[in-house]
Amino acid sequence: MSVKKKRYINNEKQTIMEVVLRRIYRCPEYTIGKIYVDNKYIADTLEDTDRDLVQTMPESVIKKLKVYGKTAIPYGEYAITLKLESPKFKSKAWAKICDGKVPRILDVKGFDGVLIHPGNKPGDTLGCVLLGENKVKGQVINSQKKFADFYEAIKNAKDKITLRIRK
Repeated sequence: MSVKKKRYINNEKQTIMEVVLRRIYRCPEYTIGKIYVDNKYIADTLEDTDRDLVQTMPESVIKKLKVYGKTAIPYGEYAITLKLESPKFKSKAWAKICDGKVPRILDVKGFDGVLIHPGNKPGDTLGCVLLGENKVKGQVINSQKKFADFYEAIKNAKDKITLRIRK
């Protein structure tokens, strides 16, 4: 699923933490998945509708197929940063563990401000990845706890965090 890799970037050895989001159930209104950090299952995920977008598609095609607020981000590999404060979530109680610096997925073609955060229903996603337990059809519960578990697993990443989204 996920392994730490060591790579040389600019002649410096860097550790890359890999996060894997595996989408396991697709329906017209939402997508359910599982997220892993270093081969360890952390949480179930809830995303918008998977429209079979792929990171390698031209941005113009992604924008044509995307339905705003109702489309999961494309399959592919992305960087995650923990360095940018979320204006929307910085004052939320659950965001205090990360000082409002909610995990942000970078460089997603056709999407802006994609975060990994708590939420329960498809209407909470707006293109983001919600964490929780899929014990209710079409929803995730215990989202704030699962967000805390995820943040705890990635907060001490030494160099880089990579997210791979796959089927």
